[in-house]
Amino acid sequence: MNFHRLPSRMQAVQAPIIPIVGELIRQHPGTISLGQGVVNYPPPQSAIDQITQFLSNPNNHKYQAVEGIPALKDAIADKLRTENNIDLQNREIVVTAGSNMAFLNVVLAITDPGDEIILQTPFYFNHEMAIEIASCRAVLVPTDENYQIQSDLIRAAITDRTRAIVTISPNNPTGAVYSESALREVNQLCRDSNCFHITDEAYEYFTYGVDHFSAASIADSANHTISIFSLSKAYGFASWRIGYMVIPAFLLESVQKIQDTNVICSSVISQFAAVGALEAGRSYCEEKLKAIAQVREIVLSELETIQHLCTVPQADGAFYFLLKVHTEMDTMELVKKLIQDHRVAVLPGFTFGLENGCYLRVGYGALEKETAIEGIQRLVTGLKTIVETR
Repeated sequence: MNFHRLPSRMQAVQAPIIPIVGELIRQHPGTISLGQGVVNYPPPQSAIDQITQFLSNPNNHKYQAVEGIPALKDAIADKLRTENNIDLQNREIVVTAGSNMAFLNVVLAITDPGDEIILQTPFYFNHEMAIEIASCRAVLVPTDENYQIQSDLIRAAITDRTRAIVTISPNNPTGAVYSESALREVNQLCRDSNCFHITDEAYEYFTYGVDHFSAASIADSANHTISIFSLSKAYGFASWRIGYMVIPAFLLESVQKIQDTNVICSSVISQFAAVGALEAGRSYCEEKLKAIAQVREIVLSELETIQHLCTVPQADGAFYFLLKVHTEMDTMELVKKLIQDHRVAVLPGFTFGLENGCYLRVGYGALEKETAIEGIQRLVTGLKTIVETR
């Protein structure tokens, strides 16, 4: 028996790129990372204060409800009603250990092996990985030159095996924000095609001069719309692992089976902290967003100096730019040379499904202003040196 034989299902799953780039960074001390998608600020004090409340009751050390503690679910419900205009009738809230768990739970709950889920390319790599892990097929539909949805191409990609269409807005990895009309069109397409609209809204607060729209606010969308949210970005909660999803009520039993099997419930101490974070509310993030917006303008200004070397499509959300570099150079070779010779790290576009051409994701949310300036200047210098000399 060959114990080293991996199932074909797992061999089809791409290796996560962040640990690979992270190892290159460790090998080259002093590298500034424009790679990982996190913010540079901590959770609000009200979240930390909730830890004392957690510790005051010994019962909190026991398993709690699979779908989340009541206090957190109530706080999430209030937020969904007031901020997202979502009617929770015939819907259920489930707290998860981050929004990636929410997505995997949903895929397992709505599919059989061989079913199809439509992703917009560039896609978020963990979405594509989850689909492969579930023995399903990711159907890739390209966005336009500004990374916006192309509804006609989505419609043409639907088959009788299509179980869901996924949208991410504001978008990772592109920073694009989809309009209300575009999201309404996709949602109606899902309704007409008897499939689910999975809408990932992890970056909902991170917009610059445009509005975020939640597709679940559309009337009569409860039965076919699944919304996924995260505290990781807005509240500096990345390591606390708290996300949540809003699902049609009829999916709750399936989701409970899945979550009870793989985690039982999200970390209860993290759920208490999340209650405190939501007490601080979106104003906490909006105050921090001012500094991120300043960094964004600096990054844009620097990138404008190398317009002859790369294209920077409009990005009104999240904290990313996805550059198309005008070179025939292998993307990973370019990423390695930027780290080795210029001490700046970015992520290669192929991990987001861009196999043709050289694309780089630049993230600016994790850095203080001075470090971000230094990092983007290293990137600009590196691209000038590497690309112009080829």
